[in-house]
Amino acid sequence: MLSTRSGKPREKNKISLTSLLTGLVTLAVLLTSTILLIASYESKKQSLIETTMHLNYSKAARISHTMDSLFQSMQSSLEYNAGMLANSDTMMPEEVDRYLEVLRNSSNYFNSISLVNADGVVQNVAPSTLKTAGKKLTSKAGLEALALKAPFISAPYMTSTTKRLIVFMSEPLISRDGLYLGILAGTLYLQENNVMNLMFGNGGIDEMGSYYYIVDSDGHLLFHPDITRIGEDVSSSQVVQKLMDRQSGEQQTLSSRGAEMLAGYSSVPANGWGVVVVSPADVMHKQLVSHLRTIIWYTLLPFMALLLGVILLARRLAEPFVSLADLVNKVGKEKVKLPSAKPHWNREADLLTNAVYLAVSNIQKKTDLLTQEAATDPLTGLLNRRTLELTLKEWIVQEHPFSLIVIDVDKFKFVNDTYGHLTGDQVLRHVARMISSSMRPDDVCCRYGGEEFVILLSRTKPEDAFIVAERVRTAVENSNVPIPTRVTVSQGIAHYPTHAGSREELLEKADQALYLAKSSGRNRTVVAEE
Repeated sequence: MLSTRSGKPREKNKISLTSLLTGLVTLAVLLTSTILLIASYESKKQSLIETTMHLNYSKAARISHTMDSLFQSMQSSLEYNAGMLANSDTMMPEEVDRYLEVLRNSSNYFNSISLVNADGVVQNVAPSTLKTAGKKLTSKAGLEALALKAPFISAPYMTSTTKRLIVFMSEPLISRDGLYLGILAGTLYLQENNVMNLMFGNGGIDEMGSYYYIVDSDGHLLFHPDITRIGEDVSSSQVVQKLMDRQSGEQQTLSSRGAEMLAGYSSVPANGWGVVVVSPADVMHKQLVSHLRTIIWYTLLPFMALLLGVILLARRLAEPFVSLADLVNKVGKEKVKLPSAKPHWNREADLLTNAVYLAVSNIQKKTDLLTQEAATDPLTGLLNRRTLELTLKEWIVQEHPFSLIVIDVDKFKFVNDTYGHLTGDQVLRHVARMISSSMRPDDVCCRYGGEEFVILLSRTKPEDAFIVAERVRTAVENSNVPIPTRVTVSQGIAHYPTHAGSREELLEKADQALYLAKSSGRNRTVVAEE
């Protein structure tokens, strides 16, 4: 009696091996899945943040470089024409008016150009509709430029009469005898059509929510997708404060509305302005959630099958289960190379092993597929710009010599305008096929953007790259395109490290060579000068 009563509680407190293994396996599966998701989430998140900020910084640096070159060209234009006007004693006032009008329309640098004498009186102005000829300068910037007697670029300011937000630039007029005659001044109307709108007017908000804006040295907006914000004081922003200190870099920040943004920023040496490229962080979060959903979807069914098999065959599968749990625990933390499945003496254990191997293989395939999609241009099937940037960075860090070919489809805007964007897409796919068919297996072919393509030729000298480029150009020219007109390409070639020692300089050299090919008649290949 006593033994029977004392034995019942002990029976109730015992856990069967099946229940124990089922509980342990359930816990292991849940923990493994959680670790996999957390590790994948954090790894993907950090990668997206770093990549996005780096790409934004690269874009900001390119825009600031372009703007720096633009202002240097504008100042050079004023300097040259100031010299011409200062030493031209025979030009009548009407001829000077025509000269200024031709200068304004030919360069498109300035909205208005004025010739001001040493007393501050406007002698000539273009366009004449401003009707300021004969009047004295009253603006602080104009008077400062007259007194300075040297090249001058003002900070943006609002005019008292027309209420325009403008930038004032000038060059002194010095005669052959060294006499100070006045200034030649050009103005930019920041809130109207100007050369900045022409060059940077495509900087709207893209489909990912990314955009860029430009600020002056005092932290006021000069360019923004929302034109109503031009002139707004944004100096309280941490990024803008760093630009005001002429710093460049990348960081996470908050927008004026409190949204988390990933920013890259770069200062413009010529005038102290700054360029900021930002991307909303919530877009990154959406990508991460989608990534996690994909992993969960492709992991759920295999793990459920695994759990069911363990519940049914726990006693027989204890030993193989341990090894399988170790394998699953590695998924998401490292690249798993599946070993060959060893057959078990027990049929059920053998089936479970095969099921887990299938699940891990599916996860790896889907992960590889996502990686491939992230690196591929969806229209042409070539590698995309992000992959190009990463490859360039890797090769330059490794000091790996290579040639770079920039390819641009000639008159592609005419194709789109004449035959439509769908036909234009067909032409781009056709050109991509011609490029791919002309390449070696180790060559890297990318779509850089729009109608531009880039080829990276490993350990290839410029003269050999020229032969490859000509093969591509001839193939495109002689191919049967899906439109009734002939399609040609222009190409620029640069070599690392012969022509440049950095990615930005190398692309700039190739772009210069491409521009020379375009301006020389198109359908040709030009190698950058050393």
